[in-house]
Amino acid sequence: MRYDGPLWRTLRAADPEGRLAQVAVLSAHFGFRDAATPIADYDARLTEDLAARMIAGGVTTRWPRPPSPRQSDTYGMQAGAEIASMTRYGAAPFEAIALVGGRLYLDVMQALLPGFAGMGCVQPNARINFINGPIGRMRQDLRRWLCEAEPAGGEQP
Repeated sequence: MRYDGPLWRTLRAADPEGRLAQVAVLSAHFGFRDAATPIADYDARLTEDLAARMIAGGVTTRWPRPPSPRQSDTYGMQAGAEIASMTRYGAAPFEAIALVGGRLYLDVMQALLPGFAGMGCVQPNARINFINGPIGRMRQDLRRWLCEAEPAGGEQP
């Protein structure tokens, strides 16, 4: 509920009960999170430098980073832990994925996919859709993906 931009409004309108897809968010401050996980208010934008650090850190680096380098690295959450919990620790790996966002966000998400796959959270033959472009087109593409992704047997993509 923290995010309320046009894509989030499209997601809520197309999937008001949250049954069509499991949703993760890539936050410039908190890293990857299950979208159902509450987060505190923050004011940060994803920059080239931050995106490069997230990519270099892979799925095991905790976000947010400790406020001081002298603090232990038990601060924040690992992207891998968040995604693993969404797939019941690999028991229900993702079969279809839509990566939605601006270029930097897509760069980070795409770079971390092999790590999630290596953990068994993404099937090797998973269908990956990239949704990027003008906001109107992204909203259409997201709605289309959600409607096409309606799973048989009640499983979420």
